[in-house]
Amino acid sequence: MVGMNISSRARWVLLALACVTGPQAAISQTTTPQPAAPPVTPSTAPQQPATTPATTPQSASPTQPNSTSPTSPTGSTAAPQSSTPTLQPRSDQDAQDGTTFTLHRSVNEVDLIFTVMGKDGHFVSNLQQQNFGLLDDGRPPQHVLRFAQQTNLPLRVGIMLDTSSSIRQRFEFEQQAATDFLLQVLHPADRAFVEGFDVQINIAQDFTNRIDMLDTGIRRLRPGGGTALFDSLYRTCKDQMLTLQQDAEVRKAIVLVSDGDDDYSRVLETEAIKMCQRAETIVYTISTNVGPSRDKGDDVLQQISDATGGQSFYPQRIDDVAIGFRNIEEELRSQYLLVYEPADFKRDGSFRTIYLHSLDPRYGVRAKKGYFSPHE
Repeated sequence: MVGMNISSRARWVLLALACVTGPQAAISQTTTPQPAAPPVTPSTAPQQPATTPATTPQSASPTQPNSTSPTSPTGSTAAPQSSTPTLQPRSDQDAQDGTTFTLHRSVNEVDLIFTVMGKDGHFVSNLQQQNFGLLDDGRPPQHVLRFAQQTNLPLRVGIMLDTSSSIRQRFEFEQQAATDFLLQVLHPADRAFVEGFDVQINIAQDFTNRIDMLDTGIRRLRPGGGTALFDSLYRTCKDQMLTLQQDAEVRKAIVLVSDGDDDYSRVLETEAIKMCQRAETIVYTISTNVGPSRDKGDDVLQQISDATGGQSFYPQRIDDVAIGFRNIEEELRSQYLLVYEPADFKRDGSFRTIYLHSLDPRYGVRAKKGYFSPHE
């Protein structure tokens, strides 16, 4: 009887332990913390991009566009809509379906700043994420993390004034136009620098928010010498923009005032453009070739601005240089920001093309043509 009592008590102890550990195990599985879900990637998400609408067929991989799909956002031939699905916002149902989401900052995020204009030439605001289609390196993005109209995102802007002999007669007016531009565009959180260039670069004033110091730097510049446009643009983006350290999102832009001629550079135009793209800097150009017709230098300025998501301005008179500055000021306060994670992203230093377009044919989109992935 004693042996039976001990055995019986052992069984009761085991049953009691089972009753205790069972519910605890269940609780540990159902109380996993689920952070407030921004539009980020679910940890159990399938391969299908998160930007594909909910009505997408059950195929796990999106339809691939033709390898000859255009990459310029201003191209006349639009990409097939079947290969550039609407950028749908993440639905509230995703947060209620029991899926656990991981909240973290991805090193593979792409910040895409762009501008939308109507056929009348005016900026278009108040559009939504689903009004656009996007291809990154020929594929829809894996996740769209953020979409906003960033009219007040802090600016880091550089003024590059051509101080070569070819613009001597127009230089004083360009100086005044540059100062007026900074007076209008700089807000308390913004910073700007001023430089002149001929065969060398002269940083007249480094990054600051003080208009008086920027104006003094502009007035200190003097024209004379040859022109090394590509060398100057390459070094400016590398030394001033690529190394810029910021704790928050900013927009980086350069306003380049020049005739587009270059007779001293060792760097090629394509290399200068690539450095601007690596530094994620938009370049706006204002031509000093006043007159009714364009020349070779104007075409160079157009190529630089197109490749970086900027715009070129061609004054008919020297007084119109100030109008170019005012147009740039308006655009910098009328831009959108799209943050996304690319699909099939490789950290190999390769160039990845971007094709962004409006699903409404009344609107045109201007954005950079691509970017360089980080290299491990």
